[in-house]
Amino acid sequence: MLKFFSGCLVTGLLAVTAQAQDLYHPRNIENAYARGTRSLDGKPANKYWQNKGNYNIRVTVNPPDKTIYGSEDIAYYNGSPDALQSLVIRLICNLHKPQSPRSGYVGKDFLSNGVTIDTFMVNGRQISFNNDVGTVANVRLPREIPSGETAQLHITWHYDVSVESGREGMIDSTTYYLAYFYPRVSVYDDYNGWDRIEHSDRVEFYSDFNDYEVEIKTPKNFVVWGTGDLQNPKEVLQPSIAKKLEKTFASDEVVNIASFNDMKRQRVTQQNDWNTWKFKAAHIADVTYGISDHFVWDAASVMVDSSTGRRASVQAAYNDTAKDFHSSVKNSHYALNWFSNNWPGVPYPFSKMTAFQGYADMEYPMMVNDATTDDLGFSQLVQDHEIAHTYFPFYMGINETRYAFMDEGWATTLEYLIGIAEKGKEEADRFYKMFRVTRYINDPSTEEDQPIISLSSQLSGSGYGNNAYGKPSLSYLGLKDMLGDTLLKKALKEYMNRWNGKHPIPWDFFYSFNDATGENLNWYWNNWFFTNNYIDVSVKDVVKKGENTVVTVYNKGGFAIPFDVIVSFTDGSFTTLHQTPRIWQTNQRQAEVTIPGNKTIRTVQLEGGLYMDATPKDNIWSK
Repeated sequence: MLKFFSGCLVTGLLAVTAQAQDLYHPRNIENAYARGTRSLDGKPANKYWQNKGNYNIRVTVNPPDKTIYGSEDIAYYNGSPDALQSLVIRLICNLHKPQSPRSGYVGKDFLSNGVTIDTFMVNGRQISFNNDVGTVANVRLPREIPSGETAQLHITWHYDVSVESGREGMIDSTTYYLAYFYPRVSVYDDYNGWDRIEHSDRVEFYSDFNDYEVEIKTPKNFVVWGTGDLQNPKEVLQPSIAKKLEKTFASDEVVNIASFNDMKRQRVTQQNDWNTWKFKAAHIADVTYGISDHFVWDAASVMVDSSTGRRASVQAAYNDTAKDFHSSVKNSHYALNWFSNNWPGVPYPFSKMTAFQGYADMEYPMMVNDATTDDLGFSQLVQDHEIAHTYFPFYMGINETRYAFMDEGWATTLEYLIGIAEKGKEEADRFYKMFRVTRYINDPSTEEDQPIISLSSQLSGSGYGNNAYGKPSLSYLGLKDMLGDTLLKKALKEYMNRWNGKHPIPWDFFYSFNDATGENLNWYWNNWFFTNNYIDVSVKDVVKKGENTVVTVYNKGGFAIPFDVIVSFTDGSFTTLHQTPRIWQTNQRQAEVTIPGNKTIRTVQLEGGLYMDATPKDNIWSK
């Protein structure tokens, strides 16, 4: 903020306040500013706080038995200024209950009885828990948790993994993917209080940053892959396997840790009746685990921070028949290196990334669960997208449930940028337009043009998808075009530095960029995020003015997009004049582009590239 305004500090604060009010603030967001937890320069304010849990989880898994048994001890710290009279507990796997709301049809194999809480204790006192709940349960406390104090929770539970696998469930009869498998305390934050939005199969997640120690007890010959560092490799792996794994932590070479034959011939795990796999992870949003007795295991590592020499392990677990997964570790190695050194240019923040073959095409901290395809290029792109989520939402603590564009929009942008590096711009453009823009721009339905700022939990179908992925990504790429790579990267890193490990909201993003660039970008944020705009420009007029020609461009759709003016002359020559989104800063409905020189013009065409036009036929003027 001091960099933004060089005069009196009070004057600077007033100027920031004035510019900030150009953006709409919902009442809860306005209250956060009034309480001093967030700042209008985009920084966490002096009174910012968040809560935290220390989770010690123990789970028993015995495939093909579908029942998972778990117990956990949670030390839940109340960092808020409020005394908590109750706790809100999330039971995400209750999504499988027949009566749970979902966005579409599911087969009977998706359904189960959900999660059963067997024991719920707070500070050593047994609490009655009503299991007739959805994915969110309110637990009234016998004694409040004062501000600054910690409550000790003990919970035991069981549930059946679903036969039909999505983001979690059975991959096959002896391969399970355990995600959202443990009861957790919902987020209590400074702008909305308890997060009580019921989970559905469309919206995604919002989690505190917690510390985890997790024990997964499995029969012999089952390997467990997951979030966190494996604490006891020598206790659960045979010596030769443990040694191979350890060597990969210091090498770029892709090593097959366990082949299908190794697994089949019981050469991988210690041959105890049961093995307990112990994992540990600190200040992270969630933990998730894959379990199989026949999946192949590859590993390598990659240097993600050259200044410190820090390396991250890259691993893959998959069925040997999956053609694309044999390249998974190589692709992960490239992605972690590229993301760390290019966009966003922040060293990969975790110690490991594991790609697990499933059905979800979904991200988790330190893991992705991706389907297999025969299209190796598409598989790489999907894996890139899910790994990009490491930064958004897991590094940043974004509320995906309410503001999906804050993570999906950036993951889509990073997917496109790394795609250029991997496959060239022409192919990256083709895929982006086909997968992210075409359906949106060719669908004239009202919901498609809802403001991006609309709560993701209140949108559905394509309206949700386009507001979460394509539209915000186009806005971020437009910002890149307008600001240039150097300034955009500076602003992005500043925003990430301020809010990693915390809970940013859209206004923190907007105002951090204003502050870091030294520019009031509210006109751009308003244009892209708070309007019903879409993409539709046209050539309104072409008029000779002295030695030059002036092209008037009409912006019917309203979005501040970049575009090229391609001019052909009667002598057979061409020229292209690129316009950044800044051309719309003063007048977002009409702009003029001057074509210098007095050559006779044959045609004028507007070309938006990725910004596909709703009515392209009026983008061409011909003499």
